[in-house]
Amino acid sequence: MPSHRLDVLAIGNAIVDVIADADDAFLAAEGLTKGSMRLIDAEEAERLYAHMAPAREVSGGSAGNTAAGVAAFGGRAGFIGQVAPDQLGEFYIHDLRAAGVEFTTPPADFGVPTARSMVLVTPDGHRTMNTFLGAAQHLPATALDEAQIVDAALLYLEGYLWDPETPRYAMIRAIEVARNASRKIAFTLSDTFCIARHRDGFNVLIDDGRIDILFANEAEILALAGVPHLDAALAAVAPKVATLVVTRSEHGALAMHGGERVEVAAAPIERLVDTTGAGDLFAAGFLVGEARGLGLETSLKLGAIAAAEVIQHYGARPERDLKALAGDLLA
Repeated sequence: MPSHRLDVLAIGNAIVDVIADADDAFLAAEGLTKGSMRLIDAEEAERLYAHMAPAREVSGGSAGNTAAGVAAFGGRAGFIGQVAPDQLGEFYIHDLRAAGVEFTTPPADFGVPTARSMVLVTPDGHRTMNTFLGAAQHLPATALDEAQIVDAALLYLEGYLWDPETPRYAMIRAIEVARNASRKIAFTLSDTFCIARHRDGFNVLIDDGRIDILFANEAEILALAGVPHLDAALAAVAPKVATLVVTRSEHGALAMHGGERVEVAAAPIERLVDTTGAGDLFAAGFLVGEARGLGLETSLKLGAIAAAEVIQHYGARPERDLKALAGDLLA
């Protein structure tokens, strides 16, 4: 592969997470399904925020979390996403750059505020997400720094960004630029609701050979394949991508590449606090291993370490030293 300046360049929704504790009764009173993710408008965002318990703000967004995780492992990470020139936008930019991520996309004033997601965390650690996409859903292809894409060994895209039409075209253009530069393209399915809305579009990307590494959890890969059993889903999807990675929560994770299938156990934890960002950080660890050519098993173990770290505290950004936790795996 040609030389590169960045290991991973992630493109996704730039979202500030507003995280608060909630119990099952609160979710029921609000008509929310525990563990789900829904899109809301500005009015609903304000209404829900007024009803929530005291909250803490952390910069989030799936691909942004992954970029921060790559940087925490010592990788060279970049991010492309859209914020507005407002207080939350300034917070997001500062927070991501402070994490060691290259973020140069300028704020755009569409008259729409920076995206935010109200994350309600129940005592069992499950998170219910209520997301107002704001400025993030207006990321245009003209905002892409195509030289930055060419300079990255791996382009990482989140399925969430496929939902609005404008950033979908930006993602398609980014894939074209990366393909022409012989870069690898990774894609995460993000959520079963994304698959329900865009299964055909995702399958076109996969069937056309435009995705090199596909990330999914077990529910997502079943939804994409349209079958009820994991082995059948793997058999249907794995031949279409160079590398398929499937996370299975407490049951660990697996990866398939060519004829090879590798499985690893979940990394041990002391206490489950908040599952927000588990898949994002798993992807970060795997991509660091991929960028360094460490092989499927080591890459999966790095992903498991990062996921285990992030679910033991609030927020989707690592708080402990991931390089230290990885130890000899990165030596």
